[in-house]
Amino acid sequence: MKPTPPGWPRLSSAVYCENAREAIAWYGQAFGFTVEIVVNAPDGSVMHSEIRYGEAIVMVAEGSAAREVRFGVPSRAPTVAGGVNTQSLFLYVDDVDAHCAQARAAGARVTYELTDNDYGADYWTDRSYGCVDPDGHLWWFSQRLRNPPAKA
Repeated sequence: MKPTPPGWPRLSSAVYCENAREAIAWYGQAFGFTVEIVVNAPDGSVMHSEIRYGEAIVMVAEGSAAREVRFGVPSRAPTVAGGVNTQSLFLYVDDVDAHCAQARAAGARVTYELTDNDYGADYWTDRSYGCVDPDGHLWWFSQRLRNPPAKA
């Protein structure tokens, strides 16, 4: 496999929000993302943006009911689409307890409380929580507590 372009992860995701500019600011406050780039559309809405958490990149764009079809499909925030999620986002963080407290203080709705998930002696243990952002996207945050044993 060839290396990715410098500074880009192998996989990134995009979320559509009713007000991308507000969402970008919220993701910084609640989850600790930093803004890489914001590209404005001619109407002043956010056409494209990139926010970063470590090596992870999430693109944020407008996704309201009034938004035209782009890339051959409509793009909507879950709040505009009846709350339906077709994916969730997952990030490892250094201190999941502190991260959860920060997200909760910023208004994230925690839907899965902090829990240690032990997958057995042959696998790993993570401490995780799940939450929903103001646009209805489901996010998962975890901290690795125990790595799997080395394979012989």
